[in-house]
Amino acid sequence: MNRVLVIAGTDSSGGAGLSRDTAMATTLGCEVVPVVTAVTVQTNQALQAIHPVPPQIISAQIRAAFDDKRTAPRAVKIGMIGSAEAARHLADTLPEGLPIVLDPVLKSSSGGTLMSLDSLTPLLRRVTLLTPNLEESARLSGLTPMLRNTENQCISTQEPPQDDLVLFRRQAQIIQAKGVAAVLIKGGHADGDCSVDHLFSPQAPQGHRAYAAPRLPLQKRGTGCSLATALACSLAAGASLDQACTEAKAAVSAWLAQ
Repeated sequence: MNRVLVIAGTDSSGGAGLSRDTAMATTLGCEVVPVVTAVTVQTNQALQAIHPVPPQIISAQIRAAFDDKRTAPRAVKIGMIGSAEAARHLADTLPEGLPIVLDPVLKSSSGGTLMSLDSLTPLLRRVTLLTPNLEESARLSGLTPMLRNTENQCISTQEPPQDDLVLFRRQAQIIQAKGVAAVLIKGGHADGDCSVDHLFSPQAPQGHRAYAAPRLPLQKRGTGCSLATALACSLAAGASLDQACTEAKAAVSAWLAQ
């Protein structure tokens, strides 16, 4: 069984964070090696309190996870970090050569602020794939978010209107200039019948690939955690970035449809 190092906070509601990461990984036949960055007090409606784990303890957890080479994780998923100091410790402690998926959780889906933009900076040069939603991509790039999707039919080769694609590409370029290898801009917060994620990577044809799925008439917490964990599980199994994005999109869609 492939093992994935998941660095994230706990969520007392069970809707996101390490609980959701573990549930998705288990569904995919992948084992989670957890590293706790913070203990949060949350309900489905509100973030009530955060207790950060000291950065030195975060680093110690990571070193312990890789102590036995025979059972060492084969990929890393990072969610909530908590502080710039913790991010620096992660950048210094994580082994080289592993695929790292970073879900830039700037705030919780229940409304509380979890991370600042500055807290991401030390990690970006280590990241294989960054997975911002539309609002996060706008904040990280400094460009206005595009929250509309005008297509009426969802097909696997879905492309956004040209103006939207130009904006997404520019956002990705600005983020990649900060050191990130690839960016997957998630379209779950847009409108329309189709949820389309956009991968910008040197590995993609012409640097871009879109992944579409029908938009479901429901809201669930933990979608970002689930997608990033599914991506890490696929990468741990040796999938290409394109294959990992395809598999992760399908896994999250299946979970939402349950």
